Amino acid sequence: MIALRPEAECELDVVALGEVMLRLDPGEGRIRTARRFDVWEGGGEYNVARSLSAVFGLRSGVVTALVDNEIGRLVEGLVRQGGVDTSLIRWVDFDGIGRAARNGINFVERGFGVRGALGVSDRAGTAISQLRPGEIDWDDLFGRRGVRWLHTGGVFAALADGTLAVAEEAMAAARRHGTVVSYDTNYRPSLWAGRGGSDRAREVSTALARHADVLVGHPGDFVLGTGDPGDPGDPGDSVPPEERFARLVAVLAEQMPWVSVVATTLRVVHSAGDNDWQGIAWSPGTGVLTSVARDHLAVLDRVGGGDGYAAGLLHGLLEGESLATALELAAAHGALAMTTPGDTSMATREEVHALALGGSARVRR
Repeated sequence: MIALRPEAECELDVVALGEVMLRLDPGEGRIRTARRFDVWEGGGEYNVARSLSAVFGLRSGVVTALVDNEIGRLVEGLVRQGGVDTSLIRWVDFDGIGRAARNGINFVERGFGVRGALGVSDRAGTAISQLRPGEIDWDDLFGRRGVRWLHTGGVFAALADGTLAVAEEAMAAARRHGTVVSYDTNYRPSLWAGRGGSDRAREVSTALARHADVLVGHPGDFVLGTGDPGDPGDPGDSVPPEERFARLVAVLAEQMPWVSVVATTLRVVHSAGDNDWQGIAWSPGTGVLTSVARDHLAVLDRVGGGDGYAAGLLHGLLEGESLATALELAAAHGALAMTTPGDTSMATREEVHALALGGSARVRR
């Protein structure tokens, strides 16, 4: 379904382009009353690469930038623990107080019951937000070294006008060298506040989709005039989400005939720990497909669930599976990723495949 470069001619299976932040998690408590935090690393694009490495055993790397201080080196160590290649990190000198550049920090509450999850990011002026076109030798990475798949998304593109240009530069270079490109809209209203809002976010996603083979996100994220990005449907629209997806993807297919796969999640939030969860996808050859529906899925930490979904999808496609199988792997991995704390997945490949094939949560001895 998707033409992949041979493993033997590539140093890496997957490269993610995006910001990696330090996540501070107060556990069951609140940020405002915390006396200690658990430390994780995370980022919308990076989480996918880490799962593909730590869970599925692929050769993954991340293109990002960090300030060379103790926080940056902490993040680097956490990235290494996930098995992700750190040789592509661009290090920026520390000026002593972070005036010129800094490392991003993300405070995250998991939520409980009627109290939803909460993220408070501190990321303005980060090293990666100052990355500019021409600073990374993409032809060397995708050509000489070789990469089978590039994954990036709307979080990175939204950081600054410069990162938007870098995303387009990287995606175009990847396509030149036969590297498959996926783009996840990952819409964050806070990143677009005062910068054109949801309309500008959709314009950006639509423009970058010109260089993508696989789109992750609701097709309305890429079709102008169809509601807010990241929302499976207009809240005032009585059309079921599956039907709305089918209608929009038909429009998208006409506008973007080069796209091989469009995939997103369908989620109903009953409470912070009780979500209905399902995957839905489309390709020209299959039409619209849906995964097994997991109603009232118990959720410990929903942050990173969508990235887990994307990682499961990419894993299936990289393994040459059918879209139907890749979709079940995506939905299963996203569900498992939300059963543990932190942005990143603690699942195993065996657990994902077992759940995708209909496994249960019974005790294994």
